[in-house]
Amino acid sequence: MATGHRITVEPGTQHVRVVHRGQVVAESRRPLVLRETGCPDRYYLPPDDVRTELLAASDTRTHCPFKGTASYWSLAGAEDAVWAYEDPRPEVAAIRNHLCFYETEVL
Repeated sequence: MATGHRITVEPGTQHVRVVHRGQVVAESRRPLVLRETGCPDRYYLPPDDVRTELLAASDTRTHCPFKGTASYWSLAGAEDAVWAYEDPRPEVAAIRNHLCFYETEVL
């Protein structure tokens, strides 16, 4: 980690729901909460709690020096709305293959 930069990952107790165009895409009561310096809290959801049949794989890849390389998926009308780290850095290994959405609703 860079000086002053911090990332934590912990099990969440929140009820997280993702709705796209009126359709529930994901719903979980067992998110992982990733907190990163300078970024909003992000909820990483287990794939079993996501309707993966609604996702279309994207060619987009991004690299974060703190988390690793992310792969992306799109929803109808929402390109690259979902991402996951298939091989994250050891410091955030818990998020491996969990899915994160730009738009989430915490209940």
